[in-house]
Amino acid sequence: MRYYFLGIGGIGMSALARFFHQRGDIVSGYDRTPSQLTEALQAEGIDIHYDDAPDRLPQNIDLVVYTPAIPNDLGEMKALSDMGIPMEKRSQVLGNLTKDKKCIAVAGSHGKTTTSTLIAHLLHTAGIGCTAFLGGISKNFGSNLLVDNKSPYMVVEADEYDRSFLQLHPHISVITATDADHLDIYGTQEHMLEAYLQFANQTDTDGHLFLKQGIFMSEDGEAFVEYSHHDHEHHEHVHHHTPAHDFSTTNIQTYTAHGVDADWYAINVRSYNGNIFFDLRTPNGVMFDLELCGTATYNVENAVVAAAVATTCGVDNFQLRHGLKTFKGVRRRFDYRIREKEIVYIDDYAHHPAEIQSTIESVRFLYPNKRLVGIFQPHLYSRTRDFADQFAKVLQQLDEIIMMPIYPAREKPIAGVTSSMVLRKIPTMNKYLCTPDQVLELVPALCPDVVLTLGAGDIDRLVPRMEQMLKEQMI
Repeated sequence: MRYYFLGIGGIGMSALARFFHQRGDIVSGYDRTPSQLTEALQAEGIDIHYDDAPDRLPQNIDLVVYTPAIPNDLGEMKALSDMGIPMEKRSQVLGNLTKDKKCIAVAGSHGKTTTSTLIAHLLHTAGIGCTAFLGGISKNFGSNLLVDNKSPYMVVEADEYDRSFLQLHPHISVITATDADHLDIYGTQEHMLEAYLQFANQTDTDGHLFLKQGIFMSEDGEAFVEYSHHDHEHHEHVHHHTPAHDFSTTNIQTYTAHGVDADWYAINVRSYNGNIFFDLRTPNGVMFDLELCGTATYNVENAVVAAAVATTCGVDNFQLRHGLKTFKGVRRRFDYRIREKEIVYIDDYAHHPAEIQSTIESVRFLYPNKRLVGIFQPHLYSRTRDFADQFAKVLQQLDEIIMMPIYPAREKPIAGVTSSMVLRKIPTMNKYLCTPDQVLELVPALCPDVVLTLGAGDIDRLVPRMEQMLKEQMI
């Protein structure tokens, strides 16, 4: 097969491209800009170009794989469409690949990348194995792809953007969070919840559905879907404003990082030397003194559900303990770049107010009374507009706030929506608007103990420069 990828540098697209290339198919593609990911793909032998050039399209393409972020007026998109070559979205291709596997799909407005990567790591280290398409670069695997053709399991990150996750029919489903997001697609949080509900309903009837405690609750605290379970019998009640649904699977379990009403939950969470320890309450008893190395407190919750899924797949307690302790995390997810007594530098993909809140809370938990300087690049004009007040509220917990201009991704500018708009809502003086070069000049003058970079745009290009500058400051 000959595959051509439009937007091959995307994290999800690149995993698929790698999969087909490793399988022996011929893979090539286009992306707007070079990146570490595209350079890695080229080093692996995949042909990529960066100019919209219909005359450079390869011959005899069997399937075009494209991402919703590709604009319809792209010359190559038009040319391929006019040629009548079959075209599928990334989500459709992923859906087809998972059909003959026991699919473990992790959905949620945040937490899904770390959770899916940790599940893959736990299955891999236990010898059960899996093929995994991940939304980040695993620091254990050094890739966003893991291939194990002998294992029946396929772990995927289920993306809610553009309702992509509805292409999946999982054997095991996880929903980590349903905070309002992608309102440019859904319009309202209620419509977004309906899509999550449909995703949950697509779980195999003999499968498993793991829900974070409180999922399917509306903003006013009323149950969007009420479910309870006694002896694994589940009963649903849906409020009058929502079409009635029955969950397809009867095996629903809940989890949380803290609380005693869920099936799986953590207790006695504590930190020592930058590592986190906790006890895990399971339906079959307690596991004591589990360890997560060099990570955020919010990853305790991700570890709880990853442990639940891994146990369901046959990972024993000894294997689970070893797997959690050896998990190195995901690049750009609470990613320690420097961890010295003089300075700590953490880079994080957080781009939603709830994610930023969790990241800042984790830093404060691990490094109390330290001077925290944060640099945030907003991602999308629409998200900045929709959550401006929330961004202002969470960012003001930093000791010094630096914002970069908005990263537009797929969007055109929206009048009046800027990083300055958010900064004006922050009622303190310790705030700055900077270009990347200005950031590097400003940070040393602020004398930080901990530096935190936040955002899902091209702020990742600043990270190695920041790391180098801070290391030079230490000398």
